[in-house]
Amino acid sequence: VTFDQSNGLLLTKSLLWISCLALNCTINRKSLFDRKHYFYADMPAGYQITQQRVPIAVNGMLVYSHFEGRRRNQVVTKSVKIKQIQLEQDSGKSLHDDEQSQTLIDLNRAGVGLMELVMEPEMCCGEEAAAAVRELQLILQALGTCQANMAEGQLRVDANVSVHRPGEPLGVRTEVKNINSVRHLAKAIDYEIQRQMEVLQSAGKVLNETRAFDSKSGNTIPMRDKEGLQDYRFMPEPNLPPLFVYESKASVPAGVDPAQVVVIDRLSAQLPELPSVKRTRLVETYGILQEHSFTLVNEDGLMDYFENVVQTTKAEPRKVIGWVIKELMGNLNSQNLKVSQSPISPCALAELINLAESGHISSSTAKQVFQEMWKAPEKTVGQIVKEQDLWMINDKEELQKICRRIVDSHPEEVQIIRRGNKKVLNKLMGEVQRETKGRTDPVQVRAILEKMVS
Repeated sequence: VTFDQSNGLLLTKSLLWISCLALNCTINRKSLFDRKHYFYADMPAGYQITQQRVPIAVNGMLVYSHFEGRRRNQVVTKSVKIKQIQLEQDSGKSLHDDEQSQTLIDLNRAGVGLMELVMEPEMCCGEEAAAAVRELQLILQALGTCQANMAEGQLRVDANVSVHRPGEPLGVRTEVKNINSVRHLAKAIDYEIQRQMEVLQSAGKVLNETRAFDSKSGNTIPMRDKEGLQDYRFMPEPNLPPLFVYESKASVPAGVDPAQVVVIDRLSAQLPELPSVKRTRLVETYGILQEHSFTLVNEDGLMDYFENVVQTTKAEPRKVIGWVIKELMGNLNSQNLKVSQSPISPCALAELINLAESGHISSSTAKQVFQEMWKAPEKTVGQIVKEQDLWMINDKEELQKICRRIVDSHPEEVQIIRRGNKKVLNKLMGEVQRETKGRTDPVQVRAILEKMVS
């Protein structure tokens, strides 16, 4: 996994080391740079500066979760070891034109520093890899390391895939390069697993090669043979000195300003609330389902929106989560909008929920009002309810008159109910709701109707 910080803030803000801490890595107090020699069109210098011997950090752990079960609501938590995190130069970008059978090279990003994270081969399918990368995205966004937008190249994934029979060593691996979305990552890995199994089952041989994922066909296609480690001719980078970090302020050498160097203790104190901690807090504090905590954390800005509504409304958090996930996210997704672009503010939604909770409008009416608020965000909840006369009918005499009209106009249904088929009562209730536009309490209506038809 590679992610860049091309605006130069990565080192000056120490976000690289904060990322290492968030990923539970051991940070090397001294790291070294190396040259990795190879010739390819996207690397005009003929070598890449990287960290082959002593990287920034080693031995980390990324904990991630994915959903299983028939309804996809069973949360399974797993972890994958992080072998190392290193700094290296980015290469250029190859643009393949199949129609004209030519390749163009974009060198605008060549030489820019990026951070590469190497995971151990401990995941067994595309879904697990996708869940791990999604969790990594959330961590990087929480830290401010980068926005981790894969579509814009801020985070790229190279997937190394191999298959083997139980009890046997890992097989020959292929590398699927520069995957630019979580969804494509899962598809590329699952396709490559199946492809390699079919090759071996037909007595073929899996080649150690670099492949690309074709999102249109859903296949991986060969690009070039993989070079062995010895081909790179690693050597110490002569133009870059070692990179030092310090455990605490007390360990900084005399004469060196602690504010100008990386101090691990100081960075540890700056770690924000990470996604896994946020999810645990949401479940424990508000009593919501675990799968709902994932939705709140995964969608940028949704957790803050939810908590703002909860703090403003009198309703239980479990009722609020239904409004946020079903009504709010349903509308946002249908119009491809972000949470920050919602026309309904947390305060406005809280006001609507409060009206429904207090019994001034029914739950069905509240959903109707929500859609009206979405169309006309300049109007308040009260204005919409008043303009469309949506207040609940709580006057018992008026309710009895409405129910009497419904009973008198449905004599056949009344006779069926009196013969013992109580389910038909639901039809009469529906008629009352239709006439009153959902402005009645179903419990109260049922009690009146039952008394009238008994």
